[in-house]
Order: sequence, then C-alpha cells, then structure tokens
Amino acid sequence: MAISSWLKQEKFLIIAFAVAVIAYLGEHAVLDMGRAASLVAAAALIATIVLVSMRVAHHAEILATKVGDPYGTMILTLSAVAVEVIMLAILMGGESSPTLVRDTIYSAVMLDINGILGLAALIGGLKHGEQPYNDDSSKTYGVMILTAMGISMIVPEFIPDAKWHYYSAFTIIAMIALYALFLRMQVGKHSYFFSYSYPRIEKKHGAEDDHLGEGSTATSIVTILIGVILIGGLAEFMSAFMDVGLRDSGAPPAIAAIVVAAISAAPEILTALRAALRNRMQATINIAMGASLSTVILTVPVMEAIALYSGQPFIMAMSPVQTVMIMITLIAAAINLNDGETNAIEGMTHFILFATFIMLTGLGL
Repeated sequence: MAISSWLKQEKFLIIAFAVAVIAYLGEHAVLDMGRAASLVAAAALIATIVLVSMRVAHHAEILATKVGDPYGTMILTLSAVAVEVIMLAILMGGESSPTLVRDTIYSAVMLDINGILGLAALIGGLKHGEQPYNDDSSKTYGVMILTAMGISMIVPEFIPDAKWHYYSAFTIIAMIALYALFLRMQVGKHSYFFSYSYPRIEKKHGAEDDHLGEGSTATSIVTILIGVILIGGLAEFMSAFMDVGLRDSGAPPAIAAIVVAAISAAPEILTALRAALRNRMQATINIAMGASLSTVILTVPVMEAIALYSGQPFIMAMSPVQTVMIMITLIAAAINLNDGETNAIEGMTHFILFATFIMLTGLGL
C-alpha cells in the first residue's frame, strides 16, 4: 500500500498525532487554567484515544478475518488488553488511586459480560429470536474467569500485608500457567470449542468480509503498533489532565477505572453488536467472554510484576459490593449460557446488571 493511500485511510491517526503534539506544547498552560480546562482537555484526549483504538481494532479485525476463529477473536481481545495495560501502567505512575487496577478489571468484566454481551443478546434476540453458538466456549470462558478472579481479586483479601509479595509472585505464575494452557487448547485440541458452523453467509455479508480483508498483513501490523504507541502518549497527557480535573471534585473514585475499561472495550462493542445483528452470536461470545478473561489473566500478572519491581503494592482484593456483583454476573452467565442459545430475556438480565453496576458506581460503591 502506498504511503499516500495509507495516510488517507488513517486520517484519524494523523489527527491523533497532531492532538498529541498540541497536548505536549500546551500541557502546562491548560493545567494552569484550572479544573474546568483540564476536564475539557481530558475529554478531548479520551475521544481521540477512542478514535485511535477504533483504528487499532479495525486492523486487528482485518487480521482476524484472514486467520479465522479462534485466532481472529484472540487478536481482537489481545489488542484491547494491550491498550488497557498501557493506559493502566501510565495512570499508575500519576496520582492514581491504589485501587485503580482492581477497579479497572472489575469494570471491564462488568462492561464486557453485562454491557457488551447483554446488549448484543438483547438486540440480537429481538431481531432473530434465539441465536445459536457453541456452549463449550461459554462454559470454558466462565470457569476460567471465575478461577482467575478468585485467585487474583478475592483471595488477596485474606493475605497479610507482610506477605503480599509472596502471593503476588504466586499470582503471576498462576495466571501465566492458566493462560498458557488455555491458549494451547484454544488453538490446538480444543479449538472447536470456540467456533460454530453457521450456514453460508449472504452475498452482502461476504462483501463486507472482503472489504475487511483488504490491505496487507504487514500494513495492519505496523498500523496497530503505531496506534498503540499513540495511545500510550495520549494516555500520559490524559492522566495529568484527569488528575487535576477530578481533584476535590467529588467524582466517584472509580471514574478513571471506568474510562480505561470503556476505552479498551469501545472497538469490541461495535464488533460484537455487528456480529449479533448478523446472527453470529459465537463471535459475540468469543469477544465478550474472551475479553473478560484476557483482561483478568493478562492484566493481573503485568501489573503485579510492576508492583513487585517498584515495591509498592496496590489493592487487588475486591470490595464486598464488587464481589457480590461479580458472583451474580458469573452465576447468571453460567445459567444463561449453558444451552447453546441466547435470547432477548437473557440479554436483558445482563444489561440490567450492567445498569446496576453504573448505579452503584455513581453512588461511590
């Protein structure tokens, strides 16, 4: 692909680079203007990061289309997790809350399972009725999410402060071991767990897939790398503006966590909803549940390693309210996703849980 053609297609990345330069040159001036100006600047940067993450997800989707499932959805979820980890690492370097990592992972799971999957099953069910998928995938994802969150975000409540580093090291090893075996099974002997044989898609859908397949693999990989670097730079400035803008504002402590989770999930939302509307619920299940699992099982070891390296632990144990919400969510998912078909009622139950999560966050819980 010619450079001029690439620049035309990736105008959002060019805009994002320009925004990053402006933020670099005007950072101190904006911070000196006070809280209101900082919040406006932070909002503008959040919008820019979302645009960049959309382009990253688009090229991840191109790669996903070429390699097919389960590799395809794996690429999509890993690209989202990479964005999340980069933003968390940068925000943790500022004046962030010690519960930022915990709240972000919790928010991501609520957003992925209750928000994305709930809304997709709701609108897909209203359009198509019952939507089939391979229930082996949902069961595998569910038990992995429960195990990973139990080890990393429930058990730490009972670990003495003097021994946190021992358990932190164990958590890193446990998460890596779980994901290594899961990854081997996902792309090997049990790859059929994460796919479903649908009837041949219609011509217009095939045209869409052909469009997604345009462009070389190398171009997509390079664009993803550039996008991730831009997101890291923009997140650095966003962190500074958010610290000043939210200071003493009375905003819920978890607002930064929700922002990080929403940014990383934004591209997945569109992909999952498109799949549900096309009656391809397997892709939606893989994206929503796979993103939740990847967020827990990959973000935890990276952030725990940073804590061990810096010698500064952060709070990973969920609050009682968060624990209850996670348990309700995973139990509801286990019940709803055990028969190989979703419907609007099941989608609505999860979406109401998502609305409850938003309400509780607004109340500061």
